[in-house]
Amino acid sequence: MTAARIIAPLGKLNRRNIFMFLAILGPGIITANVDNDAGGITTYSLAGAQFGLSLLWIMLPTTIALVVVQEMCARMGAVTGKGLADLIRESFGVKITFYVMIALLLTNLGNTVSEFAGIAASMELFGVSKYLSVPLGAVAVWLLIVKGSYRIVEKVFLVACLVYVAYPVAAFMSGPDWGEVLTASVVPDVHVTPSAVTMMIGIIGTTIAPWMQFYQQASVVEKGITKENYAFSRLDVIVGCIMAIVVAFFIVVACAGTIFKSGVRIETAADAALALTPLVGKYATTLFAIGLFNASIFAACVLPLSTAYYICEGLGWELGVDKDFREAPQFFWLFTLLIAVSAGVILLPGAPLIAIMYVSQVVNGAVLPFVLIFMLILINDKRIMGEYVNKATFNTIAWATVVIVLCLTLLMTLDLVFPGFIALLMGR
Repeated sequence: MTAARIIAPLGKLNRRNIFMFLAILGPGIITANVDNDAGGITTYSLAGAQFGLSLLWIMLPTTIALVVVQEMCARMGAVTGKGLADLIRESFGVKITFYVMIALLLTNLGNTVSEFAGIAASMELFGVSKYLSVPLGAVAVWLLIVKGSYRIVEKVFLVACLVYVAYPVAAFMSGPDWGEVLTASVVPDVHVTPSAVTMMIGIIGTTIAPWMQFYQQASVVEKGITKENYAFSRLDVIVGCIMAIVVAFFIVVACAGTIFKSGVRIETAADAALALTPLVGKYATTLFAIGLFNASIFAACVLPLSTAYYICEGLGWELGVDKDFREAPQFFWLFTLLIAVSAGVILLPGAPLIAIMYVSQVVNGAVLPFVLIFMLILINDKRIMGEYVNKATFNTIAWATVVIVLCLTLLMTLDLVFPGFIALLMGR
């Protein structure tokens, strides 16, 4: 079977193709939708509340980049039968892999803490103390992953994806000017200020988070997807990415059409939910809060799971949800430790939850280019991928993403080191 055949569209719609797609369905949709987690919802809410619709145009190029990046790692998993961390270790050696794993571990720990912050914030909107919701959430997450099989876990995750419909509904309830929304979606409104640059990095980092590439590829491998049925997995990736971006789009629209116009200041997604009450009504607030809780508990499962996947892959340890503590002790102990530490941080009085949730997404954006560089080197290596190496279009989009995010990160860093650098650069 040729690369063109595998990467080509599925062909005619028939019962066999539909059943094959449903059998393959999972890794792409789950990975993309988990990215709309507590940190992501907070970032999108802040983007809409602080900048209105002016950053909405970023969604279109980010969608293209997201599809390309996730397709690349799914293709690597299907063709090689190995996870991304596995391939990095084999191609670049243990030393480089170790440093990559440490950087990703610290990044994901911050992300996982933000998920439990989301659980606490969303349940407090319903009058439930974080000292009850966080421990119960941690236990539920642990039991699902440690005691469940891959098939059960995947089905639970797919059902959780459906709850994201709460955000489009909340956006329509906010009654935005859809003509204005459409214009903002396609016409760039570039604001080069320190806060706007940081927000752009945060949006890119929360939409194309580094952990996604590792989890997606590991899921493709664990599910047993091969190059023979990869076309269905590719469709899974595309559908998942579009779903995720649609949700993100409506979160920005909902907050821009209400909170930004009213001038209310918010700092978290929970603040956004509360701010919607006097502007739209309690039902929009409830929908926003339900969406935040679902996203937080969903991602609290997947983020530590993805971390356990790539660290065990990188270090050559046994891994997999279908195994148990005796077969994969490092995998399950690492997963358990991440949940315990993350939940514990949230229960500390005075923990800087807002900073953790937002900064973790900005760090995602800063780390992303380096993960993409490894991916691009691997997927263009004919010894690894054979005839399934990247086409020129995919390389152009992926390298452009690397360069753009690196430039934005450099701008942000220079402005932090030399306050006023961006203003000086823009002649202000």
